[in-house]
Amino acid sequence: MQNIKDFFEIEDLPFTNIPDSKYFFKSSSHEEALVRLKYAVENRKGFTVIKGNIGMGKTLLSRLFLASLDENEYVSALVVVVHSEINSEWFLKRVSQQLGASEASNVKTEIIASIYRSLEKLNESGKKVVIIIDEAQMIKDKQVMKEIRGTLNFEDEKGKLITFVLFGLPSIEDTLALDESLKQRVAVKYSLVPLDFEMMKKYIIFRLKVAGAKVNFFTADAFEVIFNYSKGIPRLINTICDNAMFEAYLLKQKQINGGIVSQVIDNLGLK
Repeated sequence: MQNIKDFFEIEDLPFTNIPDSKYFFKSSSHEEALVRLKYAVENRKGFTVIKGNIGMGKTLLSRLFLASLDENEYVSALVVVVHSEINSEWFLKRVSQQLGASEASNVKTEIIASIYRSLEKLNESGKKVVIIIDEAQMIKDKQVMKEIRGTLNFEDEKGKLITFVLFGLPSIEDTLALDESLKQRVAVKYSLVPLDFEMMKKYIIFRLKVAGAKVNFFTADAFEVIFNYSKGIPRLINTICDNAMFEAYLLKQKQINGGIVSQVIDNLGLK
């Protein structure tokens, strides 16, 4: 039996929700986020927040931004908050390790001192330091935010010796509220917005082309149904399109119309 990739004459499945840089689509919102991020780190602004709802592409955006930082100019690292129980000691040790500090101390004051020494050394060598924190809305410990604020006190006449970039859901506002003084230090903040209808069509066609498709498989009414139920959220667009392609494959139809998409949406329970 012919598989789905052979049926549609494509090299990859274009709508998986696995973060893959080659499928990154620079929507106007993502483009603006990158411009703001670049401004923040180039000018050593210290504290930046990027937020967006589930499925808006924050994780892929954070990874691409990290990869875009020139190693000759930046020392950068990614910290992923995997649960809400992390404490300030864990956080400081992670930052210290990412900065290459050799000390393995468990004493907080010594860890902070090692971070400062590392930042001074990197600053003297002309390097800018960027720490990206993904899933930052998971931070529930007020002390973690206090340590971020304390670390931001390390500065010279050109700016902060370290820039923290937090990515998270809109509930990251609750995390920021844990430390009002730190909240007031947010230098750059941006909220990702969903794709509009025309941008969604470009997004779908872009992913098809990257996957090797020679034609667009989705009809005009299919686009309308996809938009109505995805609300322009990339992850939902991917889920609907992926399932619609599979449904069309089972039906041996190379054109995906609104009826197929509606059936998929019903099957997924999105109505």
